[in-house]
Amino acid sequence: MNFIATTLRYKQPQVSKHLRVLRKVGLVSVREAGQQRVYRLNGKGLKPIHDWTKGFENFWNESFDRLDSYLKELQKQEQTDDHKGKE
Repeated sequence: MNFIATTLRYKQPQVSKHLRVLRKVGLVSVREAGQQRVYRLNGKGLKPIHDWTKGFENFWNESFDRLDSYLKELQKQEQTDDHKGKE
């Protein structure tokens, strides 16, 4: 847990609380190794989350494509306006 706390720059009680919640919902498992606790990610537990978020992938891709097109139009319009202003 010290490794996680140090890496994430969290205090140990925060890490313990998060890991306890993740363990309760089955996203991690834990085993004791001496005085340490070794946590393992449960990938199968993440599958429902992955499946749910996957449904939004097309929505966000299309939204970002539309935003990109809109920004390119604005840039063209700005360049045209700049060019007209110099004449």
